[in-house]
Amino acid sequence: MNSKPNLKEKLAQAVEAHKNVFDNISRQEMIRHTVENREAIVAQSGALATWTPPESTGRSPKDTVVVKRVISEANFDWTSPNNVPVDEETFDMIFEEALGYLNEKEKVYITDRVVGADSKYALPVKVVSSHALYGVFADNMFRPTPENINESCFFNDGYTVLHLPYNKLDASKYNGRLRKMPDGKASDMVVAMDVDRKIGVIVGSAYCGSIKKMLFTVMNYLLPFEGILPLHCSANEGANGDSALLLGLSGTGKTTLSADPTRALLGDDEHGWSNDGIANFENGCYAKMIDINPAKEPDIYDAVMHHDDYLNHGSIVENAMIYPDGKFDYYDDRLTPNSRASFLLTNLKNIKVSSVSGHPKTILFLTADAYGVLPPVSKLDPDQAMLWFLMGYTSKLAGTETGVTEPQATFSRFFGQPFMPLNPHVYASMLGEKMEKFDSQVYLINTGWSGGGYGVGKRMDINLTRKMVNAALNGDLNNVEYDYDQLFHVLVPKSCPGVPAEILTPKNTWADKAAYDKQAKMLAEKFSSAFDKNYGDKNINESVVKMCPGK
Repeated sequence: MNSKPNLKEKLAQAVEAHKNVFDNISRQEMIRHTVENREAIVAQSGALATWTPPESTGRSPKDTVVVKRVISEANFDWTSPNNVPVDEETFDMIFEEALGYLNEKEKVYITDRVVGADSKYALPVKVVSSHALYGVFADNMFRPTPENINESCFFNDGYTVLHLPYNKLDASKYNGRLRKMPDGKASDMVVAMDVDRKIGVIVGSAYCGSIKKMLFTVMNYLLPFEGILPLHCSANEGANGDSALLLGLSGTGKTTLSADPTRALLGDDEHGWSNDGIANFENGCYAKMIDINPAKEPDIYDAVMHHDDYLNHGSIVENAMIYPDGKFDYYDDRLTPNSRASFLLTNLKNIKVSSVSGHPKTILFLTADAYGVLPPVSKLDPDQAMLWFLMGYTSKLAGTETGVTEPQATFSRFFGQPFMPLNPHVYASMLGEKMEKFDSQVYLINTGWSGGGYGVGKRMDINLTRKMVNAALNGDLNNVEYDYDQLFHVLVPKSCPGVPAEILTPKNTWADKAAYDKQAKMLAEKFSSAFDKNYGDKNINESVVKMCPGK
C-alpha cells in the first residue's frame, strides 16, 4: 500500500527481543499481575480499583489524531473537529518513541482478541501494553478469537495497538506537529490512529476508554466499505426474536430503557448492521458509575459490585472514590464525574450470549429535550430519520458544566460524532437504505420535559416513557392516526395505549401557549443553524434537508 516502514514487524521484533513478555496469559494470571504490579487494588467486592492521573480521567479529543494521506484522505470529513490530521512522518516518530519506552519496560503484556460478535467482520486486535491492567480491560471488552476467523473475516490482517499509558512524549520533538499547550509547547499525550496500516499508538493516556474508543472509531471507518453500518447504540431482542436499536447521547435514557426484563440485551454501546442482521462489537460494558443507584440500575450495579474472589471477578472500577474499608462512594465526584466500570456482559442477568440478532424491526432515537417542546413520541419516515440521525440532538442541562446556566441544544451527528470519521452522507444514506430494505420503523422518543421547559415543566414520567417504547416495539403505534408537525417535521400519534392523549401533543401540556410557540420556534432555529453550519457544503439529499426543523 505504501513504502513506509512495516511498524507491525518492528513491534514484533521488539517484543521478541524483550526478556519478560506475557503473551496471552490466562485471565486469572492477568488479574494477579495487575494486583502484584500495584496497578490496582482489590475492593471489598473483589473488583479492581484503579486511578489515573488527572489529565487521563476521560478521552482527550484534541490529542486524538489520525494519519492523513493521499490514498484515503477523501474518505474523511476533515471539517469535523474530531478528525485531527497528522502526517505519516509524525506518526512514525511517535511510534518509534513509544517503541523505545517499551524496550525499557520491566514487563510487556500482549492480549489478542477480536472486536465484533459476527465472525464475518470481527476485527482481530492485538493490544501490546506495558501494564497488565489493560490486558484485563481488553479481556473484559473484546471477544475471544473465533476458530473460523481466517475463513470468514474481512480483516484477517487485524489491528494493533501499542499502549504506553504512563509515559510522556518528548514534546520538544513535536512542536508544530501536535496540539499546542498553553505554555506554547506541544502536547506530551497522543492517541494516534493509522487506519491504512491498521495500527495505533497511545502514549500518556491511562484512561481505559482510549483503547475502546480508538477501536470503535476504526470499526466505524472500515465497516461501511463492506456494506455494514456501524452504530453507537444499545440493542436488545424480544421473545419472538425481534431486535431493536436504541440510539441516544448521555442522559437520554439509553442504558435504562434498553435494560428490559422482557428483552435480552445484545450490548449497550456499539453494534454493526450487516445484511445478516445486528451484532455487538464488544464482550463487555464500560458503564458510568457516578451517582449510580442500585434501586434504579440494579443490573449494572450488581454486575460490578457482586462479591467474588478477585481472581474470578475482573471488573475494573476506574477513578471512583474508595474508603479504607474497600467500599466505593459513587456519589463523590471529587476525582471526576466520569468514574467508569468495565465488566463482562455475562455479569448481567438478561443477555443474549451470542450478541447477534436479526434485522431491527424498530429503531428508537432518544433525546432529552429540556426545552419541553418536542413530542414524547413521534414516528419518522426515512427522510426524517436520516435528518434526526444526522443531527443527533439532545439538551445539555444547567448545572452540568461550569458556566451552563440554562439548557443548551447539543448536536452530535449519529449520536456519536467523535467516533464517526467518514463523510456524513455515508452513514446517513446507509441508514436510509437499510431501513427501506429491511422495513425498519423509526421513532423519536423524548425523555425530556413536558408542561414547560427545564425549571418550569417536569421530566417525562419514566413509566409513561416505557409504555411509549413498548407500544413502538410491539407494533401498537402502527395502527394509530398521526398528525404532521409542520415545525419539527415529525409524525405525532393521536393516541398511544396506556398514555393520556393530551400529553402526546406537547403544546397541550403548556399553560402558556404563546410561550410554547416562542420556545418551539427558538429550538427549530437552532436546528436550522446547526444544520447549515455542519452540512451546508455536504452531499445531503434535498428531501432530507427539507425535514430539518426550521426549514
